[in-house]
Amino acid sequence: MGQTAYVDFWPATRARGPVRGVVELPGSKSLTNRALLVAALADGPSRLTAPLRARDTELMAAALRAIGAVVESDGSDWVVTPGVLRGGSVDVGLAGTVMRFVPPAAALADGAVTFDGDLYARERPMATLLDALRQAGATVDDSGRNRLPFTVLGTGSVRGGTVRIDASASSQFVSGMLLAGARYDEGIEIAHTAPDGVPSTPHIDMTLAVLAAAGADAVATGPCTWRVAPGPLHGREWPIEPDLSNAAPFLAAALATGGTVTVPRWPAPTTQAGDALRVLLESMGASVTLSAAGLTVTAAGPPVGLDADLRDVGELTPVLAAVAALATTPSRLRGIGHLRGHETDRLAALATELTRLGGDVEEESDGLTIRPRRLHGGTWRAYADHRMATAGAVIGLVVDDIVIDDIASTTKTLPDFPGMWTALLGT
Repeated sequence: MGQTAYVDFWPATRARGPVRGVVELPGSKSLTNRALLVAALADGPSRLTAPLRARDTELMAAALRAIGAVVESDGSDWVVTPGVLRGGSVDVGLAGTVMRFVPPAAALADGAVTFDGDLYARERPMATLLDALRQAGATVDDSGRNRLPFTVLGTGSVRGGTVRIDASASSQFVSGMLLAGARYDEGIEIAHTAPDGVPSTPHIDMTLAVLAAAGADAVATGPCTWRVAPGPLHGREWPIEPDLSNAAPFLAAALATGGTVTVPRWPAPTTQAGDALRVLLESMGASVTLSAAGLTVTAAGPPVGLDADLRDVGELTPVLAAVAALATTPSRLRGIGHLRGHETDRLAALATELTRLGGDVEEESDGLTIRPRRLHGGTWRAYADHRMATAGAVIGLVVDDIVIDDIASTTKTLPDFPGMWTALLGT
């Protein structure tokens, strides 16, 4: 089935009643891009079964091809055959996993690898990763910008060893170095130096699990230290779980409209941060059940406010903020100051857009306070951010005349969000 045709200015669909349905999700972006990277550095071919095929993962596949790996389609699967790493040019788009995961691998190439991306990508923090690469013995030319574009001057090997960084802005700085570390001469040991912990630590746990599955000795050696010993990575079969973070708008639709939505094949256990939706949506008034049929969220009444530290699950914030704006009691979303460095400044964007629609939102240094207030229609700006766009769709379920200015941004991680949304709503 082809993708739904749509224009960027997309009228959000108003629910005609309680939303009830089943939503099959495509594969996890986080798992797909980690498996692709490790497969490109392995000692033999790998197969990714049911990977996500969306802009972020296509950018990762293209980046790995650009530096010498062979990534081929076999039906819906990807087959990765490692090659001799070479110089090239990489387009990171707006994909944090590409801009933070590929440069440490590119340092192993025999030649210069240049990185650049979308306009917004040039605003995203990169100094921590570039510093980590230099500490590990790699040479990087960024002309003093500490941002894209930059060039990694690969010499075919990297010393590695101990790297001390402040990864407060993103766990991706840690994961990127760990993913390539087994191929470094001395492996890699990362120490986070700031007094506050690293945000989104479940993503680091996922990185360690992926590396271990490929045969690496990869462990957390303390609350803010991680080590990967030097050694081979092995090719293997990689079954990719559904993307649980992308479940957020669909499950939120049940809570916002008084309905019930099931996501099949919900894995248990899992290292995906999106699994926290089970607890978070229950705290907002939903009945949540995990069974052989999948994860089912059923509204037990109107949504209620949420007081939660979302430091480890920041990617869920936009949709949770949308539900909070529809709730009957105030919400306090905390621990998410790092979201200012994501695809956009998500705290400022959420505060601006909800206020534009009549909401009562207070932007704070590390989060948002959202108080109940009746919302009205208007244009919801997505800021080229896929999670902002899906948050606007949730608002549009119960507020008339919401128009999202850039629904195409959802192709970053969902190939056809408008088609999936329309199918769920039965319109």
